Amino acid sequence: MKFAVIASLIASAAAFAPSKSAAPASALSMSYENEIGAQVPLGFFDPFGVVSDVDQETFDRLRYTEIKHGRIAMLGVVGYLVSEAGLRLPGDIDLSGTKFADIPCGFDALGAIPDAGLAQLMAFIGFLEIAVMKDIEGTGNEHIGDFRNGFIDFGWNQFDDATKVAKRAVEINQGRAAQMGLLGLMVHEKLGVSLLPASAVH
Repeated sequence: MKFAVIASLIASAAAFAPSKSAAPASALSMSYENEIGAQVPLGFFDPFGVVSDVDQETFDRLRYTEIKHGRIAMLGVVGYLVSEAGLRLPGDIDLSGTKFADIPCGFDALGAIPDAGLAQLMAFIGFLEIAVMKDIEGTGNEHIGDFRNGFIDFGWNQFDDATKVAKRAVEINQGRAAQMGLLGLMVHEKLGVSLLPASAVH
């Protein structure tokens, strides 16, 4: 998880937008300044020139990675705080009587979850990666990271183009913040600092 978050942070710094076409480095840099992702508070931020001269496929992959990792990080932050607050599923996690309530928070949970449970988690993550969290060509997806694949919509098609752009920009910003936030939660846990006010922990 630590390595995934760090990798996603690196990808986020670079994945501001897909390239329109092959062009000199200076022209490419200029073309990104008004793309989704080059926005407040940092605007176009590429101090190391990572996106100054890459092809369409590379940009698409960076944007795809950023969106996916941002979504996972947003869920991760919520999960971290919910478990830290003491909320657990009812019942047992295995047939031997280990309760969900007995599983600690954060990194310590990896050592407490039964091996069969970890295997199930890995299998579920693999299923999501292979069958769900991807763009399928020819299904009407509008942009990189759409993931609807002609199956689910949540009313997206009801929005006008300007609203769609605004919502995509919000998601990217929230995802970037969540990736940094999740890394911060991990660091705080290892430092032994409480992640929540004492009044919020049950």
